[in-house]
Amino acid sequence: MQANKSTPNLIVELSFAFAIKVIKYVEELELNQKFVIARQLLKSGTSIGANVREAQNAESKADFIHKMKIAAKETDETEYWLLICNASEGYPCCNELLNDCKSLVKILSKIISSSKTKTNS
Repeated sequence: MQANKSTPNLIVELSFAFAIKVIKYVEELELNQKFVIARQLLKSGTSIGANVREAQNAESKADFIHKMKIAAKETDETEYWLLICNASEGYPCCNELLNDCKSLVKILSKIISSSKTKTNS
């Protein structure tokens, strides 16, 4: 299941870059003393990439799909917290993060569906 380490892996790279952006945004939230939302967002936003990385070393196709589904759930939760931030007064704008999050949802969905198709054929 392990991908070639020298070949770029789009979802690994995008989820890692997204986690870095989330960390920067969370630091901005903490400066504004928005600690509760910051903590939730930090956990879910960085968990996406951790689960994607873990999927790269999956023991089977089913394990890979399961780990990617967890990453997709974390992405959905992250989008929820970002939507709350955008809808709440006194929170910094996070439209770029929301767009990135929506892109991750689409990519993860495609990976999951194509992995299931390959499993069933």
